[in-house]
Amino acid sequence: MKSVRLHGLVDIEVPNQFEIDDVPFFPQEAYQCGPATLSMALVWSGIQVEPETVAPEVFTPSIKGSLQSAITGAARRHGRIAYPITTIDSLVKELASGHPVIILQNLGLSWFPIWHYSLAIGYNLEDGFVILHSGRTSRKHLSLITFERTWDRSDHWGLLVLPPSQLPVTAEESEYISAVIGLEKTHHWSEALKGYQTALNRWSNSLRIYIGIGNCYYKLGDLKAAEAILRDANILFPNEGVVLNNLAQVLLEQGKYNEAHESVRKAIQLGGPLSHLYQKTFEEILFLKDTH
Repeated sequence: MKSVRLHGLVDIEVPNQFEIDDVPFFPQEAYQCGPATLSMALVWSGIQVEPETVAPEVFTPSIKGSLQSAITGAARRHGRIAYPITTIDSLVKELASGHPVIILQNLGLSWFPIWHYSLAIGYNLEDGFVILHSGRTSRKHLSLITFERTWDRSDHWGLLVLPPSQLPVTAEESEYISAVIGLEKTHHWSEALKGYQTALNRWSNSLRIYIGIGNCYYKLGDLKAAEAILRDANILFPNEGVVLNNLAQVLLEQGKYNEAHESVRKAIQLGGPLSHLYQKTFEEILFLKDTH
């Protein structure tokens, strides 16, 4: 076992060597390293795709390649958590936990870049190499020195592609919530809900997570579940107007006008930068209450 210092975390122990043995391999066609690499990560995560079907989502013919934003966006459109990995320490820890990582390398020079995506699937700290599904070679062994040099040229851009039921072992709260919000933006409400619920197991006192769960239930049309989680949030965060405002909206849509009125009234009393939104909710409640 070797000790690895993770960014923002204490030293942890990882095996001297580890390889994920259930990662599929798709050989890359010309300029298609992006679609091939993303497809491998997606299939590993449980989404059955082929590089040919992924290519239109990520490949830009004018640059003969795939942008990082396109890779991230496509992962989210397939209902997966797209979580950034930016250090060798976090890379090793994720690999040791069985999570393959998409890596962007520059195999050329700073003034003549050759951008290339590969999928890291393992490492050997004793002999000093990483194991990559890369190009047309599966399980390619690349020295850590060379890997670090070529990865550094992309500012250490890496990406986990995980089912929303799995939390990155190096996850930080704000970064992970941002990744789940990415699923909301693609209207994957069920997957986002699962991502938030997974996060709640780690960060049980996070206002943003409670709000996210409430929003997802609301979008899925489960108003009773949205009400329940927002009531829980109100107990934990009694001075947060946004919780009371959202609860008022959910109560309103269930025809509970008096409870909705009381909830938004408390939100207005608390004030804050969103007071104008609370006032709009208040006016909507008064209007509907008067017409029923």
